[in-house]
Amino acid sequence: MDIFDLPKTSVPIAGTDDRFPVRRIYCIGRNYEKHVAEMGYDVKRSKPFYFAKPADAVVQSGSIVDYPSRTNNLHHEIELVVAIGKAGRDIPAESALDHVYGYAVGIDLTRRDLQRTAKEKARPWETAKGFDHSAPISAIHRAEDIGHPSDGRIWLAVNGVVRQEAGINELIWTVAESVAELSTLFEVAPGDLLYTGTPAGVGPLVPGDEVTGGIEGIDAIRIALR
Repeated sequence: MDIFDLPKTSVPIAGTDDRFPVRRIYCIGRNYEKHVAEMGYDVKRSKPFYFAKPADAVVQSGSIVDYPSRTNNLHHEIELVVAIGKAGRDIPAESALDHVYGYAVGIDLTRRDLQRTAKEKARPWETAKGFDHSAPISAIHRAEDIGHPSDGRIWLAVNGVVRQEAGINELIWTVAESVAELSTLFEVAPGDLLYTGTPAGVGPLVPGDEVTGGIEGIDAIRIALR
């Protein structure tokens, strides 16, 4: 394959034959109080912080994902994903939803052991968060079709056993606030994805595990580890 013919990363758009081209992937850390507590941090509300994954970390729901190298502690993190459809910077929270194209269900796969080492040594998180196939995602559902969900059950199960369960109304920073704050750090643009954080119950995965999850009113997601 010629280098100029390499495929572009994209995500299916539900109900259409179109695909959403992925420009950047941003993620919010510690955005559910109970998850903040389980990770050993102060649960008081403070400014959100962001990290990134490469666009080609995306993998579609239904895929088989290889267990990544250099880790013995791969964790699942189910998340509401926001797809940006309109560019902007320094966006007021009151108009931030005007920049949202749609929503999906995502899983932030994390090499937890590498993340802990990075934290201890004050190093970046890329090797813990941005590895190959670390951003499974469902189809994107357009906001014009489903509205802007502010409530609904979010859950994840491993081999049929529920591990994570909450409501997206428990987000510390709402979608509008998260997009607005992100736009003060980067100009958001069409093609951006924002993984908005995970509820409590994160835990390890091993080869052979089947991971299912979903968000009420949006979609479901499924991957298998090998």
